[in-house]
Amino acid sequence: MSTQIITRQAEVNGIRYNYTTQGKDGAPWVTCSHALANNLSLWDEVAGSLSDRFQILRFDHPGHGGSSAIPGPYSFDMLIENAIGLWDALGIEASHWVGLSIGGMMGYGMAARHPDRVLSLTACDSRPDAPPEYADYFQYRIDTARDKGMDSLAQSSVERWFTPASIEADTPAVNKVRDMVRATDPVGHEGCCQALKKLAFGAELTGIQVPTLILGGELDKGAPVDVLAETAAKIPGAKHVVIPGAGHITALESPEVFQRALDEFLVSL
Repeated sequence: MSTQIITRQAEVNGIRYNYTTQGKDGAPWVTCSHALANNLSLWDEVAGSLSDRFQILRFDHPGHGGSSAIPGPYSFDMLIENAIGLWDALGIEASHWVGLSIGGMMGYGMAARHPDRVLSLTACDSRPDAPPEYADYFQYRIDTARDKGMDSLAQSSVERWFTPASIEADTPAVNKVRDMVRATDPVGHEGCCQALKKLAFGAELTGIQVPTLILGGELDKGAPVDVLAETAAKIPGAKHVVIPGAGHITALESPEVFQRALDEFLVSL
C-alpha cells in the first residue's frame, strides 16, 4: 500500500491541472471534485479515510488551488472534457466520482455521458439545473469579484454555505473555506461562475445508469432538500441522504456523518 500523498501537475487542453494521488496501489479509483472557490484540500479528511481501500485522485479546478486559469467563459462541457482528459493523462480507465457543488454537477454530466468511465456517482449539495435566481447569484459573484476582488466574497460565501451556528462558532471549517475563497484566482472563479449560470443537466438525469448517491445538507440554501429529492427520484435507483443540521459544504461542516454515508454507499457496491 502507498499512503504517501503525491502532488503533481498535468497539462490538459491548455490548463495546468494541479492534482494529488494517494491510497492503496491497484485498488479502484475514487476521484474527488471540489466546490466553487474551494480547492482539493476540501477532501483532506475524506481522502484519508478512503485511502486504505481505494486510490484517491483529487484535482483543482482551473484557477483554483494550484491549477492555472485561462480566460472564460467556461462551460460544463469543457470542465467534463478536461476531467476525462486528466484521467487519460494518468491512465485511469474508470473511477468512482465524488463531487461537491460544481464537482457534483460535473458528475451528473460525466455519469450520463461517460458511463463506461464512471463506476459510481456521489453528488453532494449539487442541484442539476440553474433557475433564474440561481444564475443571478453567480452573476453577483462575478460582478463583486470584478469590482472588489475575491476577498470581498469571502464572508458572504461562508454565510451562504455554512449554518448560522457554524458561523457564530467561527469553526476551523469556516476559516478554511474563507481562506480558500480569498486564494482563488478571479479568472478561474469567473469562468466557473459562467458555467454555473448555464447549469442544465436535469434532462439527462433519467439516462444515468451508474449507482448514484445524492447527499445534501438539511439547511443548504443552494441545493435545498426538496430539489435534491426530486433529482434523486429522476435517476434510476439513486439513493438520497440528508445530513441533519448542515449547510452547503457538508464534507467539512459534518465530516463524520458525511464520511459514514459515503463509506456505506461505496461498500455497498
